[in-house]
Amino acid sequence: MTAPARLADIAAQAGVSEATVSRVLNGKPGVAATTRQSVLAALDVLGYERPVRLRRRSAGLVGLITPELENPIFPALAQVIGQALTRQGYTPVLATQSPGGSTEDELTEMLVERGVSGIIFVSGLHADTTADTQRYERLRAQGVPFVLVDGFSPHVRAPFISPDDRGAMHLAVTHLVSLGHVRLGLAVGPRRFVPVQRKIEGFVQAVGDQLGCDPRTVEHELIQHSLYTLEGGQAAASALMDRGCTAVVCASDMMALGAIRAARQRGLEVPDDVSVVGFDDSPLIAFTDPPLTTVRKPVPAMGQATVRALLEEIGDAHSGEGAGRRAPVHGEFVFMPELVVRGSTASAPRQATLPDPRVPPRP
Repeated sequence: MTAPARLADIAAQAGVSEATVSRVLNGKPGVAATTRQSVLAALDVLGYERPVRLRRRSAGLVGLITPELENPIFPALAQVIGQALTRQGYTPVLATQSPGGSTEDELTEMLVERGVSGIIFVSGLHADTTADTQRYERLRAQGVPFVLVDGFSPHVRAPFISPDDRGAMHLAVTHLVSLGHVRLGLAVGPRRFVPVQRKIEGFVQAVGDQLGCDPRTVEHELIQHSLYTLEGGQAAASALMDRGCTAVVCASDMMALGAIRAARQRGLEVPDDVSVVGFDDSPLIAFTDPPLTTVRKPVPAMGQATVRALLEEIGDAHSGEGAGRRAPVHGEFVFMPELVVRGSTASAPRQATLPDPRVPPRP
């Protein structure tokens, strides 16, 4: 691309003259701050590198520790958080856990050694009720600000950012009951995780309130624990369909795709024979077959709130208040999800199309 053409592209994108672009790129005075910012933004949008003299110096590194990235909701959240950090002048460093790879503690130690300004933990050990929470107190004692996303512990003094898991189950159950379903199942992850416990609480209460089911019956017959994977959802949904469920609420979109696969392996149609509801509204989930009805996790709001909370923690630490003069933050910001109705839910089947639980499923 020739230099004049490049100037023309940037000028067109920024809505200014080529002369103005030239003045900004060459660091000349006489350009309004808003106009200068428009030109720099146009450079970013068009994929051009900013001239070295115009690059903003990073305010510091911020570590973002997430679970594996196979579930698309984690990259989506990481992108929102990363963009918000970048706008504030920080450089995000993504550290991903994986089976057989680095642990949360190892990643934390690595980030601290690199002098990060703060750390954001997503679905970390703070969400596991069996984990030792002293690791977070030790981190606080080191003077490292941090925020915890997806999970809550009363033993950790820090800001927490969470979706309303109980409210999410109320939305899903209300939707399915309105369609005539009376035998609903819940496919969730391991019980030791806080979001799982909250989803169970919400599901049990909603089914009890709307269908008059005994809480103990719901707990024992209509809830199936598995892994947060497609295969886990398939196994859990299969067990629930064996118990006569005509609708399955899943704790993640990946599990919901597994539930659809389980139904099809039995020769059943989704949603004509079995309705399926996911959770997250992961990227591209609207384009599955059928398009998935799901409870949308408020990722943009949660990501932005996470960065705001961390910046407050960093600000307190820099002012010296984080060293102990300010009472430690211990609160949870909870964001309400939204039901997104698509093609995987429909009216309950008029006749029992599900197989007798005593009869082995078709191969």
